[in-house]
Amino acid sequence: MRLVYAREMQALDRFTIEEVGVPAEVLMENAGRGVAEIILERFPEESRRGVLVLCGPGNNGGDGLVVARHLYQRGLPVKVVLLAPEEKYRGESATNLRIVKYVGLPLEKALSEEEVEALRPALAESGLVVDALFGTGLSRELSGRFARAVELLNESGRPVVAVDMPSGLSADTGRPLGVAVRATLTATMGLPKVGQAIYPGREYVGELRVVDIGMPVRVIREKAPPREYLDRDWATRILKPRSPDTHKGTYGHVLILAGSRGKTGAAVLSALGALRAGAGLVTLAGARSLQGLLAGYLPEILTLGLEPETPDQELSPACVESLLALSARMKSAVLGPGFGLSESAQELARRLAGELPVPTVLDADALTALSGRLEALKNARAPRILTPHPGEMARLLGQPKEKIQADRLAAAREAARRADQVVVLKGAATVVVAPDGREAVNSSGNPGMAQGGMGDVLSGMIGALLAQGYEPFEAACLGVLLHGASADDLARRAGPFGFTASEVAENLPRILKELAFHAGRL
Repeated sequence: MRLVYAREMQALDRFTIEEVGVPAEVLMENAGRGVAEIILERFPEESRRGVLVLCGPGNNGGDGLVVARHLYQRGLPVKVVLLAPEEKYRGESATNLRIVKYVGLPLEKALSEEEVEALRPALAESGLVVDALFGTGLSRELSGRFARAVELLNESGRPVVAVDMPSGLSADTGRPLGVAVRATLTATMGLPKVGQAIYPGREYVGELRVVDIGMPVRVIREKAPPREYLDRDWATRILKPRSPDTHKGTYGHVLILAGSRGKTGAAVLSALGALRAGAGLVTLAGARSLQGLLAGYLPEILTLGLEPETPDQELSPACVESLLALSARMKSAVLGPGFGLSESAQELARRLAGELPVPTVLDADALTALSGRLEALKNARAPRILTPHPGEMARLLGQPKEKIQADRLAAAREAARRADQVVVLKGAATVVVAPDGREAVNSSGNPGMAQGGMGDVLSGMIGALLAQGYEPFEAACLGVLLHGASADDLARRAGPFGFTASEVAENLPRILKELAFHAGRL
């Protein structure tokens, strides 16, 4: 599903109205009716106890009036409160205000902080509140009666359905503009917004539902930006079916260059991620003195021990030609998990990052080796996928971590531009950006993943998908989505946290089975 900024959604609406010819009144009617249908489905008991609809000025208030009318005509007790003078309702919003008055729907006004404060009894008596104060176009902090209304909603304890966007929440950054409604459910129009998919916005949105407002699919396909909200429906479309007439060679050989003294677990977790994500073969290459240890972890992986090595059991730069020759026989590579931080290991990582002749995932210690040197990857011999966490991204870009986290998509865009490679910025709501302008925000994942080793598994998974023939951006997106989906499944079945990175990897076949079933392949 495409993901949009506020200005992009406004442009799609405008095109639909002005170029396609769908009247604005039709879009508003579809929007309000869609929200009403979600309320009837999701909150049947609460809505029978009474629905209070708070309407602000503009189209969001107009949507709220349509919601109120449809609920009222279904026999539910509904009251509308206008927080703006009637003359502020123009165009299709004014039309719907006239209709609401004609059908006799109870209507009152709260045009001061004192009148908003007087809504406390009505809030306490209602079973459900509809927030139709402000939508995606809000760009300034709420104040006065509007801010007080939001505070009362949050204090009320009533379930809140936000129309399009929780009032006070930025549709672009997901950050509160002063105060913001904490919704139980947000019914957003046409397409989800960036601010609903990233944090902290996700915490305010609650359950997210998308309302079909009648915008032609062709408009979305041709005019919406190439930014995906990664979910299981998307994964079902992307996941390639497997023919019965195949063998291990069909699904690629992944070379994993990882591991050093005290960090062999990172190498093995990456190999496990690659195996569980479907690679045909996986070879784990490290220092010769560690080969026996690495081989003892997983009988399914091939191992290769190389010399010379450093005193810290890291590969030496003298191994570079052997590694380049080995990688030429592979379909993909993973470089970095536990690779080593000595100057020798970092020198080797920098050379391999540029010279490996196959698509390669760069993670962990390989990213540290590239700190401040992103531009060097523009000349890499094959595509690269960088998978930094926020701290690694801060070092790559030479920026404070706080700036990275303040706008994660912007940070990933800059790194993708400077490296001319795909970038995966890990964390809550992981983002993926390609240098050609494609972007994605992940919907899966949970706090239980805040544990060592998760990124190592992900690097191996993406390497496996590259080996199976997925192009880099799709491999990165699919790996991120499957990784989080496996953790979500464990959180539901085993508990909210305490599961390990290896368990996330081991659980991947279960997720792949579910996707195959959803696609009708089982």
